[in-house]
Amino acid sequence: RGGKKKPVKKQANKSKPHATNWGGYVLKLLKQVHPTMKISKQAMAVMVSCVEDTFERISAEAGNLHRRGDSKTLTTRDIQSAVRLVFPGELSRHAVSEGCKAVIAFKGGQEGDDDEEDEE
Repeated sequence: RGGKKKPVKKQANKSKPHATNWGGYVLKLLKQVHPTMKISKQAMAVMVSCVEDTFERISAEAGNLHRRGDSKTLTTRDIQSAVRLVFPGELSRHAVSEGCKAVIAFKGGQEGDDDEEDEE
């Protein structure tokens, strides 16, 4: 029981899980809809909680749908189907429509970036 101690291995620098601050997005959206309106810290906390809960529900449902398929990649179709299942009726149709518009805008911005790289 003696003299030598085992060397202590240093752990790799693990980054902390990145917590997204949804408050800035909620405030940005509020200013688009009602530019003069303000929101209290307590109301913002409720909104952030609501956003996180919704995100968690959609991601869990998308994961369940993905596991049933044979693909290894989570696709926009998985997300879209999850939104249709999580949100009721008209809200799901509106959410899917807005999501499709966002994906198209995102892909349009990426294609422009690719074109610039090809020209060089």
